[in-house]
Amino acid sequence: MKAATVHEIKEALQALPPGKLVDITLRLAKFKKENKELLSYLLFESEETDRYVGELKLEMEAEFATMNVSHVYFAKKTLRKILRNVNKQARYIGNKESETALLLHYLRLLKDSGLPVQKTPVLMNLYLTQLKKTKKLIESLHEDLQYEYLRLWKKLAA
Repeated sequence: MKAATVHEIKEALQALPPGKLVDITLRLAKFKKENKELLSYLLFESEETDRYVGELKLEMEAEFATMNVSHVYFAKKTLRKILRNVNKQARYIGNKESETALLLHYLRLLKDSGLPVQKTPVLMNLYLTQLKKTKKLIESLHEDLQYEYLRLWKKLAA
């Protein structure tokens, strides 16, 4: 079966009565965890994005604090898990400024973690890839924001 286009889905949803729309939304939320997370963000958190980003940063700090650093393999697994969560939340927010702030915070935490990033190729590649991604995001922002974020980025790139 072929999935409908976004345009077709939009037209069909607009034609539905509100009660039916609620039923479909609830069924979608029950179907997959990501759908429920996105719906929760849109309903409860989207109005206060700055507060939500702050909460995500605190959550990231807690995950870094509990990271197993006894072996680079375990640290790498945790770092990738944290990064997956950051990217997922950034996709939910849909705002490049917030995504930039989250990635810069991730990079700062990684640099301050005490892990041998410079000596481990896997960690170095992870760090450099996120550094490049952040640089691209910064370049797509407004000039005033670019200046502030570039300052932070240069500290992390040094």
